Amino acid sequence: MTRVMPSLFIAHGSPLVAIENSVYGRYLDRLSRDLPVPRSIVVFSAHWTEGCQTISASPHPDTIHDFYGFPEALYQIRYPAPGDPALAARIQELLVNAGIEARLAPSRGFDHGVWTILSRIFPDASIPVVSMSVDPTLRPEHQFQIGRALASLRQEGVLMIGSGATVHNLRMLQWNRENGQPEAWAEEFERWLESRISEGDVDALFAYREEAPYADWAAPSWGVEHLIPLFYAMGAGHEQRKGRLLHRDWQYGSLANSVYVFGELV
Repeated sequence: MTRVMPSLFIAHGSPLVAIENSVYGRYLDRLSRDLPVPRSIVVFSAHWTEGCQTISASPHPDTIHDFYGFPEALYQIRYPAPGDPALAARIQELLVNAGIEARLAPSRGFDHGVWTILSRIFPDASIPVVSMSVDPTLRPEHQFQIGRALASLRQEGVLMIGSGATVHNLRMLQWNRENGQPEAWAEEFERWLESRISEGDVDALFAYREEAPYADWAAPSWGVEHLIPLFYAMGAGHEQRKGRLLHRDWQYGSLANSVYVFGELV
């Protein structure tokens, strides 16, 4: 019998998470122990933004190094997981049936929102992966509905992941503070988010821009693509309105490494 997979929101942090011996990297190394083994993985990535919902359909996706100024070791990493064109076509069908425009991207590879976390969680790269775009121009409830249209895939052994960051403002980072206590404003926003997620208060979450403290600092309009994968992940786990925080630590004063689950792990 196929296990029903959870839906996860996973912060992908700095690209260095793929190689650094950090609190967060070590947590990701252990995360798969708490998960049923997926048949395939679907990742909504903050680093792929499109105006139309787009789905990777390459059978052999490349590893995209979409960053600069980092150690050479990062540019040598390849994540050779296979794609899943059949699943990509099924995702397109589910979305279109729900009235959501969707298209396939036959040559799209894995950006670092995908491979940095998967290289720690599933390092053998044996599980097929489909990556998904996000659209920052949509309202949160519409992003939620896209995830919800795909919720049935979890009953088919597909692990749904939203990859981004709940607090992500590069202009506010303190690069000389790698770990430790967060800035008060960042912690206040994250605590508000955690409380609404744990209560299943989706209406408040949809209105986070008006209701959450320091929302414009935590998710600035020019960087909101990192928060919105949360709404896709919430939608994919919609029958479990209440989510749960699995892990949180902080880097650079305000970069939140948070992991939330919607649905049961085991």
